[in-house]
Amino acid sequence: MVSVRLPDGSQRQFDAAVTVSQVAASIGAGLAKAALAGKVDGKLVDTSYLIERDADLAIVTDKDSDGLEVIRHSTAHLLAYAVKELFPDAQVTIGPVIDNGFYYDFSYKRPFTPEDLEAIEKKMAELAKKDELVERKVLPRDEAVAYFKSIGEAYKAELIASIPAGEDVSLYSEGKFTDLCRGPHVPSIGKLKVFKLMKVAGAYWRGDSKNEMLQRIYGTAWAKKEDQDAYLHMLEEAEKRDHRKLGRQLDLFHFQDEAPGLIFWHPKGWTVWQQVEQYMRHVYQDNGYQEVKAPQILDRTLWEKSGHWDNYKDNMFTTDSENRHYALKPMNCPGHVQIFRANMHSYRELPLRYGEFGQCHRNEPSGSLHGMMRVRGFTQDDGHIFCTEDQILDECVAFTALLQKVYRDFGFNEVIYKVATRPEKRVGSDELWDKAEQALIASLERSGCAYEITPGEGAFYGPKIEYTLKDAIGRPWQCGTIQVDFSMPVRLEAEYVAEDNTRKVPVMLHRAILGSLERFIGMLIENHAGALPLWLAPTQIAILNISEGQADYAQKLEQNLKKQGFRVHADLRNEKITYKIREHSVQKLPYIIVVGDKERDANTVAVRARGNVDLGVMSLDSLVERLQQELTSKA
Repeated sequence: MVSVRLPDGSQRQFDAAVTVSQVAASIGAGLAKAALAGKVDGKLVDTSYLIERDADLAIVTDKDSDGLEVIRHSTAHLLAYAVKELFPDAQVTIGPVIDNGFYYDFSYKRPFTPEDLEAIEKKMAELAKKDELVERKVLPRDEAVAYFKSIGEAYKAELIASIPAGEDVSLYSEGKFTDLCRGPHVPSIGKLKVFKLMKVAGAYWRGDSKNEMLQRIYGTAWAKKEDQDAYLHMLEEAEKRDHRKLGRQLDLFHFQDEAPGLIFWHPKGWTVWQQVEQYMRHVYQDNGYQEVKAPQILDRTLWEKSGHWDNYKDNMFTTDSENRHYALKPMNCPGHVQIFRANMHSYRELPLRYGEFGQCHRNEPSGSLHGMMRVRGFTQDDGHIFCTEDQILDECVAFTALLQKVYRDFGFNEVIYKVATRPEKRVGSDELWDKAEQALIASLERSGCAYEITPGEGAFYGPKIEYTLKDAIGRPWQCGTIQVDFSMPVRLEAEYVAEDNTRKVPVMLHRAILGSLERFIGMLIENHAGALPLWLAPTQIAILNISEGQADYAQKLEQNLKKQGFRVHADLRNEKITYKIREHSVQKLPYIIVVGDKERDANTVAVRARGNVDLGVMSLDSLVERLQQELTSKA
């Protein structure tokens, strides 16, 4: 007798071992048809999986996130099946699930073309219509190696040969195609109905640049067509908003090969940077932070003492001078501890909050660099709070409230909260990690924030809250963080004088709101599609004269507005007014002022807001009042 307990708490009894699909059929024909996989005692399995003892079971359908993963995993195999049908000489390697889709790497004698992708996708649809069963079998490792060698699949044979001797491996077959895989897979390929191949890229075999360059075909797969349509629309929007394209179009910044992962800021882009930095400087000043500046290069011994060298040395730029070894700082925390240690502090001074616009460098692999989103040189709005254990909760609650306010000012109202707990490789005792994790969770609960736990994702020195934003097209961006660290102050010998006159070690809270300023500005550009709000726009107003007769008036307006603190430019070129309006509209300026003889004679301005919105003729004072209100509200 086998007892199966379902998620609703009900139980079903079977006289003998039973498959997941048979359990689904016993519940109802509709569920049996919809079943893609099962979860037996928390483990994802095929519908053909045999339950031989009492177990908890959840039937997985396309309504579940696990179901979507099974669909994508199975579609990767369908892609490989189609490639082998069309290009029998191609060799298959690996094909995992990734965010929003999958990829599969192939070795083939020539590059795949866009026409090839169209043919492959068409063949995938044809194969799916056959609705062939997906069948699993298990072979001893050496037998599986021999099988793949016999069909000319050298990469698969190499993969399996790397598995320890004596182990069994699972193979999945659909029609004439067999692949190595742990599974699970959909019961038949007719379940795969919504997919699209996206692009081809290069990828080294096993990620090693010494190996052959393979061809990686990316695809996306979904349970419903409307979900895929929404995703493809989001990608189209993301393409339009790409900060790298907008950076060139709006003359904000550029990249070049002589400085990989580093940014050349143009005057307009640096203006945006300054607005962001000055805003955050006021945040420091208004919330009890003292701004500091630590050195860019520190002796290697300090990084060893802090624990960064053992955990982070592969990402650090190093240099030697006069027989001493140095590292360019990848983060600011050890420097802030040195500033704290330079003077003896009383418990009455705590919490002591330091803030720095700290420039950091990290030796990121060249393949991971991505515009402003992943760079080698960046600046953090970094801060460290030295406090007592009793002050942790209040500081974390206050920080979350501050962060929410800053995000609202930048136009982000939706924040996702995650608590990243202790990683496998870490410093400090489990008792200290317990305290730190509990403090972060308690702070979010006091703040009324729903959160999720991400096990093992904390920093090596402490757990953290990660604050993730959603942009205008629904993409998530992890920006802010606060981390509780009991260990680094001990390792770097930070102390304060306690109320009983003894020396005690402070707790160190690592915190950032924007994170990397470069990345945050790239995110702002994409969120606003380059049309930055008035307070951030590098040029807020363009003044255009219709003819030479209004040039003096346009210049007087420019001087007046500049004196009032606005970033304004008078375009006095001898061009048609329609041409000038169009050109400045492409630059996504918040406001365009047009002046002709009527405006000059009446001492007024004709105003257009972004999006070709005609605001009509008004006095300069009325315009300034409107601009001031917009700046104050940060609308």
